[in-house]
Amino acid sequence: MKKRKSNKKIANKENNLAGLLLRYAILILFVILSVKVFYLIFTQITVYSVYFILKQFFTVTLANNFLWINSSPIEIIGPCVAGSAYLLMLILNLSTPNIKTSKRIGMFFFSFAVLLLINVLRIVLLSFLFLAGNSFFDMAHLLFWYIGSVIFVVGIWFLSVKIFKVKEIPFYSDLMFLFKSSKFNHKKN
Repeated sequence: MKKRKSNKKIANKENNLAGLLLRYAILILFVILSVKVFYLIFTQITVYSVYFILKQFFTVTLANNFLWINSSPIEIIGPCVAGSAYLLMLILNLSTPNIKTSKRIGMFFFSFAVLLLINVLRIVLLSFLFLAGNSFFDMAHLLFWYIGSVIFVVGIWFLSVKIFKVKEIPFYSDLMFLFKSSKFNHKKN
């Protein structure tokens, strides 16, 4: 009976190590290739979503990434799209162990959808401030850029963890697994 438990423990350890290597290989591949992919995908989704919402309130002309409202141009540039925030969500997701594939994919879609929604609403709000000539536009824009983006990503991550009942911690749980599996953790007899 002990031998069976020991074999199962070794097999589980190998599966965890294989899963860890696979997750980080995918993560490295995404980090190398995906920032451009995120901007390619989410720029159009963001621009058209903002265009659709603003069109409910104003006469809007769309030309590439420019929205023209009452001869005022609003350009949605790369940082507005928040491609790095999507990448950070992906990094947090893939660096967290022991999540079933279906749950991991659900977390991807959930966190990306919430991030997209918040980002579009942020751009719409800033557009209203800009068009109104509000003196708080510059301050609000900078606050959203420097502080809001981090708060949004962290908040969405914690919300995802709560909704999907994730128990592990990104990176830390993997490091603890590697330490417990290493020869440094085994006591000498």
